[in-house]
Amino acid sequence: MGGTSAVWLLPALPLAGAAILLLTGRRGDAWGHLLGCATALASFVLGLVLFVQMLGRDAADRAVQQDLFSWVPAGGLQVGFGLHLDQLSMCFVLLITGVGSLIHIYSVGYMAHGPDPSGNTAGRAPGRRLFFAYLNLFLAAMLLLVLADNYLGLYLGWEGVGLASYLLIGFWQYKPTAATAAKKAFVVNRVGDMGLVVAMMIMFASFGTIGFADVFPAVPGASETVSTAIGLTLLLAACGKSAQVPLQSWLGDAMEGPTPVSALIHAATMVTAGVYLIVRSGPIFDAAPGAQLAVVIVGAVTLLFGAIIGCAKDDIKKALAASTMSQIGYMVLAAGLGPAGYAFAIMHLLTHGFFKAGLFLGAGSVMHGMNDETDMRRFGGLRAVMPVTFVTFGLAYLAIIGIPPFAGFFSKDLIIEAAFGSGGAEGFVLGAAALLGAGITAFYMTRVMLMTFFGQRRWTVDVHPHESPGVMTAPMVVLAIGSVAGGALLAYGGALVNWLEPVVGEHHGELPVPVWVLTVVTLAVVLVGVAVAYRQYATRAIPVDAPDDVSGLTRAARRDLYGDAVNEAVFMRPGQHATRALVDVDVRAVDGAVGGIAALIAAASARLRTLQTGFARSYALSMLVGAALVVATMVLW
Repeated sequence: MGGTSAVWLLPALPLAGAAILLLTGRRGDAWGHLLGCATALASFVLGLVLFVQMLGRDAADRAVQQDLFSWVPAGGLQVGFGLHLDQLSMCFVLLITGVGSLIHIYSVGYMAHGPDPSGNTAGRAPGRRLFFAYLNLFLAAMLLLVLADNYLGLYLGWEGVGLASYLLIGFWQYKPTAATAAKKAFVVNRVGDMGLVVAMMIMFASFGTIGFADVFPAVPGASETVSTAIGLTLLLAACGKSAQVPLQSWLGDAMEGPTPVSALIHAATMVTAGVYLIVRSGPIFDAAPGAQLAVVIVGAVTLLFGAIIGCAKDDIKKALAASTMSQIGYMVLAAGLGPAGYAFAIMHLLTHGFFKAGLFLGAGSVMHGMNDETDMRRFGGLRAVMPVTFVTFGLAYLAIIGIPPFAGFFSKDLIIEAAFGSGGAEGFVLGAAALLGAGITAFYMTRVMLMTFFGQRRWTVDVHPHESPGVMTAPMVVLAIGSVAGGALLAYGGALVNWLEPVVGEHHGELPVPVWVLTVVTLAVVLVGVAVAYRQYATRAIPVDAPDDVSGLTRAARRDLYGDAVNEAVFMRPGQHATRALVDVDVRAVDGAVGGIAALIAAASARLRTLQTGFARSYALSMLVGAALVVATMVLW
């Protein structure tokens, strides 16, 4: 469906807010945070209006196409700047603007008393204005990413998200750790971004276009090799943005940014981009079984990888970051199952948006009341002094571990069922990995709850915990409601599956056992995880300092399962050696050849210059000898 539409305003509103806040300078210090919240809320309200309009049309006529202008008219490559709002992108629009607006509101209170980027606590207002400008930019870039109707437009939003994350992760740039974390996230994501660039090159070479409407119908006519190459390069891009193995190392360090940034990255924007890319590119992966297999392997490995790391983290934000890595792994696993899992991946993405944002904002509330302390070993007993934070965080906790009827129970169980239903030995392995991940999730999240809100009070005398102001707790309450009811609303009567079917299709595998049996088994595994954590952290005293006599697995988990060491050994060091070798080739071979030719010409010139004496008699003699040679040649010839 074409025609006049307000779709362009969805990213334009927060983009305008970012531009105004960045260009007005100090004149916007007093009201910058208000404008940032207003533009995010306006985009959300517009999204709701467009959603209601979409509901009023038939399923086959719900998509809105808006062509804005000719963007890249370059010979055979003709790319327009167009937006496409369908059922899939609408899910993301509501998540990005809805949860994003709540995070904006929360940030009004959270950033009210923090330092500006340079560390000057007297300059709070400029720091807050810039912070809201970057938040608006983040929303605008993510909205462009999910609304673009071609891969180049998606790439523009993709890079915009990377820029905004760099600015926000390193917002407190006076901290060396924050600056380093921002650079690390930027560099690791550039590695993944090259996958998207190469994928677009292959598309153009194979199909002559990079638009969704032209690429997807052409894929069945292409060879499986081409489809697999495109799928694998798209997967590389998704691994970077969604922090999946092997490009996961940046996510834990990104916790150096302000806590609302963590909530925005983990719940509504950056890490969900990779899942969107895979689901949107479903026709490509459906035509490439090898690439689909790679997707499910990456998802299964990452969901266990992140869960194990989360068990050993004492920093509350880093524990939640590992949790995000694991939960995104569930989504990637589901997306790799094709039409049998696309809708379930999106359902878990939406429910995760509620409970993960709630968990991060709850962690920020705890930090707000604990003088920015993040070590859970110095918490304990906070439920009595922070009741609203305790209740909202607790509801999100029940959602993420999958206790019925909370949101995660519906979405995560459907992924586990889809994994087992994929059939054969592969289905059993994937299902077992997803089931094991559910048990480990229950363990580490129960550990977080017990160490933070229960047990003895372990904070120091100079800390005076207190509940956060209403501007921070109100968004937490709204997210807690979503954590409770979101899953049931999306799953009731197959609501989300039916909504997405025109875009992603639908296919149901055959479970080896009845659904209720698998549900009971999953709940039993979750309860075992809860019980083990309770025995370890509720019945025993928790030391203020982490013990050193731990198992090898615990030491490895504390070091993120040596992800940085592996990347250094496999990629960085060989890359450095290859770079040095190329430099040597350039200096000795290329520069040597060029320099040698220059030296040869210089030497020849020096010899020739000796013939130029400047004496007339020498030139006359040369002419005489030359004439004699010519005459002799003519006579003898």
